[in-house]
Amino acid sequence: MITLKINGKEHEVDVDPTMPLLWVIRDIIGYTGTKFGCGKGLCGACMVLMDGNAVNSCQMPVSAMEGKEIITIEGKTENLQALQKSWAEFNVPQCGFCQSGQLITATSMLNNNPNPSEAEINGNMSRNICRCGTYTRIKGAIKHCVEQKNKS
Repeated sequence: MITLKINGKEHEVDVDPTMPLLWVIRDIIGYTGTKFGCGKGLCGACMVLMDGNAVNSCQMPVSAMEGKEIITIEGKTENLQALQKSWAEFNVPQCGFCQSGQLITATSMLNNNPNPSEAEINGNMSRNICRCGTYTRIKGAIKHCVEQKNKS
């Protein structure tokens, strides 16, 4: 048995320790917001927060996650919720498939750098691919979120 803490709740799972975290999250626990994209850690669709930092859950064996704080798109953190609000205001999603990974990556960035420059936003968000090309709206929403947080 492996005990995982996901979105503040403990889950005991009886799976092969080499099983990717993505499949445990989606198929065993039932949080389906985290998406399967490429399966090689290249597209960013499967991003989750591990102790506040974005990781590709398709590449992470579940055994390496025991004792870590895992947050999926269904979770709640101050930065994630602020970004979700900004995403809605900027009408970011088109097809929406990549958005959970985009939001998790942006959350990780703001967890580590609450006031990123445009170059830092570009560098951090380059880990995620958007087939619809909503990059301009994504960057605009991130900048807006940072501005709103700086006002308060």
